[in-house]
Amino acid sequence: MNDDATYCVLVNSEDQYSLWPAHREIPAGWRAEGTRGSKDHCTAHVDRVWTDMRPRSLREQMDAV
Repeated sequence: MNDDATYCVLVNSEDQYSLWPAHREIPAGWRAEGTRGSKDHCTAHVDRVWTDMRPRSLREQMDAV
């Protein structure tokens, strides 16, 4: 399937990432991270930067122990 859409990378307050169609309004609780492009480009970026899948609150809780 050919996907010519432009996507943007979103991030939430828990440092979780998502791809979102660039033409759609960003949902509440998310913000644009700054990366835009093809689905493959955005996915590769998320793969590089999101190396710890744990939500921020869990990481902070585990680090406090």
